[in-house]
Amino acid sequence: MGWFNYYGLAVMAVVMIPNIIYAVKNKGNVAETYNNKLATVAEQVGRYGCFAFMIFNIPYSYFNFWFDYAIIVYLAVNGGLCLAYLIFWIICRNKSGKLRALALSVIPSCIFIFSGVMLLNIPLICFAVIFAVSHILISYKNAV
Repeated sequence: MGWFNYYGLAVMAVVMIPNIIYAVKNKGNVAETYNNKLATVAEQVGRYGCFAFMIFNIPYSYFNFWFDYAIIVYLAVNGGLCLAYLIFWIICRNKSGKLRALALSVIPSCIFIFSGVMLLNIPLICFAVIFAVSHILISYKNAV
């Protein structure tokens, strides 16, 4: 894999579909009860860092797949996680609560961390950890 990760782009596209639908349907109607500025900034930094490093591989900061058939594991696990994310989103799209908040924040976090580890992509791992901690915290605190 060179500097551009087509598989990462496909994973990002699948994960973004429910987010785009949610944003279009709920323009400005999202009530956030947890307003921690540090957590919000960390979440956004982590999110955009994950987006960037899922798609672009910076030389000398990633080391590609590190065992035989790793690409098969990468595609299978990410495919399964994406499918689980879409299923949870379809089932929970009109509901609220802690289960929905945790499922829809933990699964993308797992996708990013797993992808970073599989590619030994140091920036992706760092941004994924920042994103996971802040996104799960904010989602959990805002769950009704």
